[in-house]
Amino acid sequence: MAKYATGEPIYALATPFSPSALCVIRASGDGVLAIFQPHFTGDLLEARSGMAVHGFITGTDGCRIDEAMVIRYSKGHGYTSEEAFEIMAHGSLPVIRAISSLLEELGMREAEKGEFTYRAFMHGRMDLTEAEAVEEIVKARTVRGSSEALGRLTGSIRSEAEEAKDAILDILASLEVQLDYGEDEIPEEWTFPSERVEAIRRRLLSIAGTFRSSRLFSEGAIVVIAGRTNAGKSSLYNALLKEERSIVSSVEGTTRDYIEAEAQIAGIPVRLFDTAGLRETGESVEAEGIRRTEGLMKRADLIIYVLDPSSDDEPPEDPRVLPVWSRLDTAGRHDGISFSSVTGEGLEAVLDAAAGKLTRDLEALEDVPRIDSERQRRKLIEAADALSDAEKSMEFGSDVTAMYLQSALSSLGELTGEITGEDVLERLFSSFCLGK
Repeated sequence: MAKYATGEPIYALATPFSPSALCVIRASGDGVLAIFQPHFTGDLLEARSGMAVHGFITGTDGCRIDEAMVIRYSKGHGYTSEEAFEIMAHGSLPVIRAISSLLEELGMREAEKGEFTYRAFMHGRMDLTEAEAVEEIVKARTVRGSSEALGRLTGSIRSEAEEAKDAILDILASLEVQLDYGEDEIPEEWTFPSERVEAIRRRLLSIAGTFRSSRLFSEGAIVVIAGRTNAGKSSLYNALLKEERSIVSSVEGTTRDYIEAEAQIAGIPVRLFDTAGLRETGESVEAEGIRRTEGLMKRADLIIYVLDPSSDDEPPEDPRVLPVWSRLDTAGRHDGISFSSVTGEGLEAVLDAAAGKLTRDLEALEDVPRIDSERQRRKLIEAADALSDAEKSMEFGSDVTAMYLQSALSSLGELTGEITGEDVLERLFSSFCLGK
């Protein structure tokens, strides 16, 4: 990986480049403490690892740049496991620029995206699933998303992978005893441990199956309010947002394009869309709005389909569709979920049902750690498929079965980063934030 190299002195601004009370600039690499010490009045070389030292940062001209606290990390400690320090200075833009320029003059280069975490991974401070969790925490949009990423950061996926690998290694070791003997010397017939392998396979698939729900809490969901014209879609949209965002009128076809707003349903960040009413029309602008509505419905994680109790409209048959009936205050309660945008009655029921639809597969997966990475999902499925192929291959001989068990181990090794190509690492870490 040409643009990532351990040991070379690097630095990066770890807080936003904008005026603030404080900024944090971190540096890591061989000899960074000795490089920086002549330009800091506090004694970093004698401080304990993890200790914050107060002093003034001075430029190459001897002039003071800023008063700061600097945390010193000895080699083998800290985030990267390299010699490192973190500067906490005033967050003015001139100060940030001056400190960055000083570090450049001292021979440090600005770090690439994710380079600090890359070094932590390369030095064994974390495995690849934990490294991915770092960026997932940074990007989390909900408390739950952050909490689940923190679980991965503390090694929940690594522990599962190690447990599965140990079990597969036991099976492979017992099989390879057979391969070490000639046909006439085999001590006893070997039987494929179907139940044990199936338990491992189910566990891996259960973890892989958490991908959709984890993405739900980290990235959010697309929720589309759809239905025929004049069914009450815009009224529901405004009622859910608790503000007049969409025009409400008894005239059919009022909404000709979709309207979008950010909201939350049961802690899940959602993009909530009000859409053009679905009907046959020869009017070109309205027809374009309907086409866009249909496009949104294809992308949606949830479709709240609003029905007028006085019409004969039927909701689409789709597991993502939640049918709700409007005008509860005038038409009365309908079978299923009814609401009134006038009185507010039934709105909580709509939200509860929407949350249930979005999280429909969460309860069955409560006992397994969750993943938020397509790469992790793919490796877990590859390992599970290899275990399935191992049992099917028994008729072709023990050596073929052993090959599939080895393949499962390889996929789990790639999951945690024990076996990973440089191209995969570069693509993964380059998506991180600067300073991480």
